This record gives sequence, C-alpha cells and structure tokens, in this order.
Amino acid sequence: MNGQVRIMPCLDMQNGRVVKGVHFVDIQDAGDPVACARAYCESGADELALLDITATVEGRQTMLNVVRRVAEVTTVPFTVGGGIADVASAEAVLQAGADRVSLSSAAFRNPGLIPELVRALGRERITLAIDVDRNASMPSGYEVYINGGRTATGVDAVEWAKRVDDFGVPVILPTSKAGDGAKTGYDLPVIRAMKAAVSAEIVASGGAGTLEHFHEAVDAGADILLAASVFHYGLIAIPDLKAFLREKGVAVS
Repeated sequence: MNGQVRIMPCLDMQNGRVVKGVHFVDIQDAGDPVACARAYCESGADELALLDITATVEGRQTMLNVVRRVAEVTTVPFTVGGGIADVASAEAVLQAGADRVSLSSAAFRNPGLIPELVRALGRERITLAIDVDRNASMPSGYEVYINGGRTATGVDAVEWAKRVDDFGVPVILPTSKAGDGAKTGYDLPVIRAMKAAVSAEIVASGGAGTLEHFHEAVDAGADILLAASVFHYGLIAIPDLKAFLREKGVAVS
C-alpha cells in the first residue's frame, strides 16, 4: 500500500454521454460528463477516470472535445482512456487536459508502445488497463480480453501484468468482465494475484455494489478504488464511503 487509498469515479463515455453497462453490455445513459465530473470533484473524489468505451472498437480516437470540457471542471488527477494507439494520440489527450492516459488493446497488440510512451511522456503519465475474465485453463485463472472486453486473447492476465510492470508502468487497472456493473463485489482473486506479482499500484475495478465491497478490495491489496454505477446512480456517496473506510481503519483523504 502506497499511503492513502484513493477513490476514483469512472465516467464511461459513449456518444458524448456518461453510460454504464453490465458485463460490458446492456449500456444505459447515466448523465452529462461535465456535470458528473464537477459533482464528483465537489464530493471528494481523489481522482477521476474517463473512458471512451467504443473508441477502440470503432477504430477512432478519443473524443477530445469531451476531454477538454471535463478537464475544465476537474480539480483532481484525471485519467483518460479509449482509442489511444500511439504517442501522438496520447499527447493529444494530455494537451486536451488529461493528467494521465490509459491504454489497453493497443498496448496489448503492440507491447513496444508501452516503453515508447514511457520515454515520450514520462512513466507517471501512463496507466495500463487490463480487461480480464475467468478462465480455468490459464495459470492464474484469468485471461486478457481486448476490444472493450469483446475478444479473448489466450494470454494469462497476471503474466501480462508482470510484463507491463517490467516496463515501469506505475498503475495497472484490471477490470473483471464477470464483475463489471453487476454490483456483486470486486473480483478479489485477480486483485490479490496482481498485487502479489507487480510493483505497480493496483486499481480495483468492476463490481462494487456495497460499502463493504470497497473494504474487501482494500484488504485484497487495491490502492485505488474505481466505481461507476454506485456513484452515478447515487447508491453510495463518496463522503459516506470515506467515512466507512476510516471506521475500518483505512487511510483515506
């Protein structure tokens, strides 16, 4: 654990709107990104993520106009992902106001892109996202998925995380396809396995539904707690979550 646990609401974007799905499908509208970002910053979010969930599948870059508008109201570190496939597209996102870029499919297809970005932008600007699903035939029990969780790769998720860690990426964000949007709890075994295997900070992502789920993720080794549905729909307020974690002895801001 590197100091305080951070709370990171995630704005999944599609057609300029915040949306939320379950298991990466059944997408529902969840509001205006600028209004959501402003509200989260005012309510005590420690970081913010924006993910253009269809950019990679549609073969286009991230919507920079949305990034600019969200960046204008965001007062915390701001990570943007989706459709970033080279140094130029990453630089464009940073110039639009993001503090960090998050890569997934493009980095998997071209691992050499990771050290290239580390050299060009600095390691502190890079987050590597890994969509995973359970597969008992994999050594760790988890397989890497790309293309927004649509395409299986045949590669073990923890082995890929180790390779990413060797490039010096400081934050790894595994999202469990099984947990995504289901509100049944984070996929704790994958958090534990990745935390044990890498030096990077680990983001818990996919499945938060109750206050206790966040505490379980901290116990499993998560440094950053990402959630979407419970925040977007007002099921859990960030001040309440932080108060709960403090009561459990967790260091939060």
